[in-house]
Amino acid sequence: MSNDRTTDTPYEGENDTDTRPDPSPDGDLDDLGSEVDVEGDVEIDEDAAEDDLLGGLKVDSTADIKVPERLVDQVIGQEEARDIVMRAAKQHRHVMMIGTPGTGKSMLAKAMSQLLPKESLQDVLVYHNPDDSNEPKVRTVPAGKGDQIVEAHQEEVRKRNQMRTFLMWIVLAVVVGYAFLVEGAILLGILAAGIIYFAFRYSNRGSDAMIPKLLINNAERQTAPFEDATGAHAGALLGDVRHDPFQSGGMETPAHERVEAGAIHKSNKGVLFIDEINTLDVRSQQHLMTAIQEGEFGITGQSERSSGAMVQTEPVPCDFIMVAAGNMDAMENMHPALRSRIKGYGYEVYMDDTIDDTPEMRRKFARFVAQEIERDGQLPDFTPDAVREVILEAKRRAGRKEHLTLELRNLGGLVRVAGDIARSKGHEHTERDDVLEAKKRSRSIEQQVADNYIARRKDYELKTSDGEAVGRVNGLAVMGGDSGIMMPVMAEVTPRQGEGGEIYATGKLQEIAQEAVENVSAIIKKYTGESIADKDIHIQFVQSYEGVEGDSASITVATAVISALENIPIAQDLAMTGSLSVRGDVLPVGGVTHKIEAAAKAGCDRVIIPKANEQDVMIEDEYKDQIEVIPVSHISEVLDLALVGEPEKDSLVARLKNITGEALEKGKSSAGAQGGSPSPQ
Repeated sequence: MSNDRTTDTPYEGENDTDTRPDPSPDGDLDDLGSEVDVEGDVEIDEDAAEDDLLGGLKVDSTADIKVPERLVDQVIGQEEARDIVMRAAKQHRHVMMIGTPGTGKSMLAKAMSQLLPKESLQDVLVYHNPDDSNEPKVRTVPAGKGDQIVEAHQEEVRKRNQMRTFLMWIVLAVVVGYAFLVEGAILLGILAAGIIYFAFRYSNRGSDAMIPKLLINNAERQTAPFEDATGAHAGALLGDVRHDPFQSGGMETPAHERVEAGAIHKSNKGVLFIDEINTLDVRSQQHLMTAIQEGEFGITGQSERSSGAMVQTEPVPCDFIMVAAGNMDAMENMHPALRSRIKGYGYEVYMDDTIDDTPEMRRKFARFVAQEIERDGQLPDFTPDAVREVILEAKRRAGRKEHLTLELRNLGGLVRVAGDIARSKGHEHTERDDVLEAKKRSRSIEQQVADNYIARRKDYELKTSDGEAVGRVNGLAVMGGDSGIMMPVMAEVTPRQGEGGEIYATGKLQEIAQEAVENVSAIIKKYTGESIADKDIHIQFVQSYEGVEGDSASITVATAVISALENIPIAQDLAMTGSLSVRGDVLPVGGVTHKIEAAAKAGCDRVIIPKANEQDVMIEDEYKDQIEVIPVSHISEVLDLALVGEPEKDSLVARLKNITGEALEKGKSSAGAQGGSPSPQ
């Protein structure tokens, strides 16, 4: 197949110099993405910035906060990714972004199309090939000239058709007149006229094939194109040729008119964005590699059963920058060669999901609220207290103290729900109470299901928040990602029934939870000083109908079993969560905030958490006075706090001191220094 471009005589203005505006009118690329004037002329109280959730901003509402015009200046928190995108835009490099959904991957890709250096965007035309109609010719011209060329061809064909029509009527008049006036054969004249008419009409179809098809039209574009090909099938991504049911007899559609551009062609001189890149089939990924390497890709029919499969155009330009995105699993099913091309000719960047909580970042989050309001166009402006509540929620969702979440898509959902509530109530501004109500209404499906399940369980659950009991501990778990639940764990020790002592755990334990129970046996042997070879230990996770995952109940299991072995009761006003090492160290777990709130809701007065999670506690204000949060670092501290009764406890404590040395004393001093709940801020 010939790869020569069509070399028709250019029409007037076809080779004129491109005079379209620079896609980056705000200055040189080196200046793009510099620090944004978040506050505009808004006053900042530097003295109160550290303690104020607004970072010291003095505003009456979000209407006072200036929103940047460029997308790159609206990006919050992803400084490294932002710098890479700017550099890649300048150097024409590909980028792969990996991270949690909702952290700004698509927004950065769109911003990249605005940052590209000035390019001469092109129109692409497809012409009929008189030598082989199944190999249409391709031609590129400066943007805006494609329409002119098509119109010129259409005008030429129109004039040609007018001339042919005029000639046809003359011939018809002569034939009919001759038949009527000379021969007197009226029927023969009518028949001859019909034949001539249809002959002329049939021959006119050939002139339509002379009109090229404008495949890519960039006449109205002032910036580089951005194409989102996420989830696109092969035809939408690589281009396609439509099937023609009438392939002969003069009724067929010319092949070049059936050619359709793919996303790789539409993004020529721009950005091609593909999220969840691993969902593309292998064949599409292979063709994508070819397009990246060659900078051009011919279009053919994607279905083997279609007549379009017989058509193959000349290569169509597809000189794009690819921005691939996905979660961590995206790299597993991604074609290794495709990833190699991106990495070899570009950058890989991991998107942060949290960022340090600083006054400057709080001010940017206030600007984020203003951005969401402006983007939506229908929401009332937020009051300062409403913005503070949104930022406080960003702190809670981060799951780490002194951090803010960067999963801004979900946070933006909270802003929109709060604005909708305020508007439905007729409020001039969105108030803090609207945000609080929105937090309840904007729960995810998983959280709603978990909350309903928890509510139904309360009628039948075997919880106790006062008194004492042997071998029973109030454990804590998380359901639905952010719904805490109290889950009792019970232990019983019996004489062995087999050749050696066994540990039996019930409650639909998953693999990690089962391994954690087995590891607890080492702790039991160490801190009881007894051999369990002649005993069977039964552990039950009460009402764990959905199963148990992870090892966050390790200290709960260890405490319950040691209580049963020693016959020492456990205080029931206490709940606990934490993992254990085989040496007795209490290790951090996830979801401590939701677990603490679940313990408070259940009526517990105290809750034990790993000391390493102390900085992650972000409980709501209503729970701060209801429960005491006690961070611990060793199982000895857990047992000292949980076990009650004299003199049995003193005997066990004495043994613990002999085994652990100063660990218990350190634990007591640490707990005393804490003196209650750590600050959720």
